[in-house]
Amino acid sequence: MSETGEPSIQPTAETIAAISTPPGRGGIGIVRLSGPLAASIAAQLVRLKHPLEHARARLAEVLEESERIDEAMVTYYAAPDSYTGDDLLEIAAHGSPVVLDLLLRRALQLGARLAEPGEFTLRAFLAGKIDLTQAEAVRDLIDAQTLTQARQAASQMGGALSRRVAPVKQSLVELIALLEAGIDFAEDDVEVTGAGEIARRIGELTPSLEALAASYSRGRIVHDGLTLAIVGRPNVGKSSLFNKLIERDRAIVTATPGTTRDTVSERIALDGIPLELIDTAGLREAREEAEQLGIARSREALADAALVLVVLDATQPLNKEERDLLRSVAGRPALIARNKSDLAPAHAGAEPGELPLIATSALTGEGIAALREQIITLATGGAASEPGMLTSLRHHQAVTTALAALADAAHANRSGTPHEMILLDLYRALWALDSLTGQTTPDDILNLIFSTFCIGK
Repeated sequence: MSETGEPSIQPTAETIAAISTPPGRGGIGIVRLSGPLAASIAAQLVRLKHPLEHARARLAEVLEESERIDEAMVTYYAAPDSYTGDDLLEIAAHGSPVVLDLLLRRALQLGARLAEPGEFTLRAFLAGKIDLTQAEAVRDLIDAQTLTQARQAASQMGGALSRRVAPVKQSLVELIALLEAGIDFAEDDVEVTGAGEIARRIGELTPSLEALAASYSRGRIVHDGLTLAIVGRPNVGKSSLFNKLIERDRAIVTATPGTTRDTVSERIALDGIPLELIDTAGLREAREEAEQLGIARSREALADAALVLVVLDATQPLNKEERDLLRSVAGRPALIARNKSDLAPAHAGAEPGELPLIATSALTGEGIAALREQIITLATGGAASEPGMLTSLRHHQAVTTALAALADAAHANRSGTPHEMILLDLYRALWALDSLTGQTTPDDILNLIFSTFCIGK
């Protein structure tokens, strides 16, 4: 980083190398090199059919002691017009671990060093090719398990979050400049910016940041997912509903109460939100040791889950265990499935209380679509997807810190505090927003972020 906190745009002295494709055999495997020696090292690893040219793929032969052992495609990107800002070269050979290991070992012998996790993307950030939110989105795209997660990561890679923050930062910088000018003219007894104007400008900054902070409620769920525990007494149809929600017969279903003796889990995506569904053993007083252990695990799953689906039998009145269960989940994100509704009159069943209640039938499929929709609403709190959502705790902390600093500045302005002190709060807000995109992020935070990347990216 430069003294001003901006990424330093300059060539890197070292050349790094790594295998960029996952371990194991595959149709294609890629060895990536970045740095000043990338092209010269590649010239000794392969025999090129034609000279290297920027952004062009070249057919080549992989050599082992001058003997051809494979064919490859070599793509070269000259500095500074590459992902990392350095000379960047990728050798795409057949995905034999033996061939890829040979290429990597020889590259290291010829002067490259093994890349650290995320070092290629770190170089892109330091070269000013991408900001920190875009760099983090690279990792998120690699880790995406649903199409919604991939879309969100792609949006962040395209700079959606940065574009959303940029107007707020620009307005904040303009306000800081006005106050700084006022201090410069203080000796001339000229008030450049009055308290009313300062209040107006701070007030205009806050709504955008508050909306951005609010987006975290859905963004974190899209990014991290949630756990939903399906609980209830034996033989109410928990496992049948579990199978309906995951759309396959994963849990064993019989007419005998207490079939499920242990928790069964499965990951699915509802409306792009990753959900881990946990089917639990029926809650009741058990005598057998195996069932007792299963019920203990059910209670642990109930305690740990972010969402709870209480399944009741529409043909049976509530018993004591069910009333206790409903009381225990009061105040938590929970809903009720009144199952076997096809066998009971519409007025029968449980008192819903304050929890959402959906009539379902695992046999006929009645209410399953409505149950899915209600789970999504419960998971997201009704928040809609939007471009540039906050998806990580680090992002959220940066925005909330900026909001707190602006609130302090507004309070100081109302109290008639000197502009020098108001500026301290405004700069604190600016530094918080800068940390979001990486302009003022400490090196130890950068190291922590990029250490979570895979090697070769």
